[in-house]
Amino acid sequence: MNINKNYQNIAESYLFSTIAKKVNEFAQNNTDKKIIRLGIGDVTLPLCKTVVEAIKAAADEMGIKETFRGYGPEQGYDFLKTKIQQYYLSHNVVLDLDEIFISDGAKSDLGNILDLFDFDNTVLVPDPVYPVYVDTNTMAGRKIIYANANADNNFLPLPDTTIKADIIYLCSPNNPTGAVYNKDQLKAWIDYANNNNAIILFDSAYECFITDETLPRSIFEIDGAKTCAIEFCSLSKTAGFTGTRCGYTVVPKDLEFENVNINKMWLRRQTTKFNGVPYIIQRGAEAVFTKEGQKEIQENLNYYKENAKIISDVLKKHNIWHIGGKQSPYIWLKCPNNMTSWEFFDYLLENVQIVGTPGSGFGKNGEGYFRLTSFGSRENTQEAAERLDKLLN
Repeated sequence: MNINKNYQNIAESYLFSTIAKKVNEFAQNNTDKKIIRLGIGDVTLPLCKTVVEAIKAAADEMGIKETFRGYGPEQGYDFLKTKIQQYYLSHNVVLDLDEIFISDGAKSDLGNILDLFDFDNTVLVPDPVYPVYVDTNTMAGRKIIYANANADNNFLPLPDTTIKADIIYLCSPNNPTGAVYNKDQLKAWIDYANNNNAIILFDSAYECFITDETLPRSIFEIDGAKTCAIEFCSLSKTAGFTGTRCGYTVVPKDLEFENVNINKMWLRRQTTKFNGVPYIIQRGAEAVFTKEGQKEIQENLNYYKENAKIISDVLKKHNIWHIGGKQSPYIWLKCPNNMTSWEFFDYLLENVQIVGTPGSGFGKNGEGYFRLTSFGSRENTQEAAERLDKLLN
């Protein structure tokens, strides 16, 4: 029996596990100090009332013989898929129901989708990037190359036609930088993928934060995407499902490689390796897309956006370069005084007890940068802004 030795090529601990360890050690030695966590992108507002009522009603159904449900369809119930189909239509994207697959979140499917692709494929990821893209492909032993995202291109790299890639990861609004691709920029990537027989894995987990109507919320708003892209989305940030777990993946039926239909491949994979998202959770997710649900969720999103503005205003006051925050819950800032990412992490933790995420944890181009999130409570965000203001003075 031999182990998968590719696991020896990934970091011993996940970025956020390392952060948690450092913060816990500090907390144990400084029990009198309040730590404000603006690092991990976890939400703090509860599920909205409409969603909770739907989950309660579904739980009651499971206690009655006539409405009890056992195994559901691995690709999700039609009642939820229909709501998602209508949601896409509101953004001028037409989908068939069997192009929508319900998942337990974007993170799982972003890794699991790799079951469909050969290990010899070359993977292109932006740098800096969400660590899951890199780690899941490193586990499989694939060759990884990087598209340089930096201040010069506003952390939105475009394709280099001299480079050949098979699998391309894009995230917009981006994690960690908060940068958002416009339609022309996405069109450039779509043309590159179609011309090079490549596939784009498009992470749109933060699309709900886009309010600028000129910016695409789905890659399928762009012509040509259905022959080269798969889209992953999650209700974690949209509706606070980080602990409830539900998302969806869109695999167009027009997507084919080597005369094999990718939609059918994914269906076969899911029916073999996945038992589906619980009925109770899917009823809660359905409520997300109701008129009342959308209204309540937008109130939560506005709350987080105001948090982002509070943080951004302090950074602007002290002339600290940053992007994100407007169409994204993340603020990506340049560390002051040429500090490294981890130096700034320690500096904030030790001096004002604020926890963020070192940019270097997202790749070499993240060195010297830092990510703060707007998902904290209003009280904590305002207090963090006051602490930052005094520190930066």
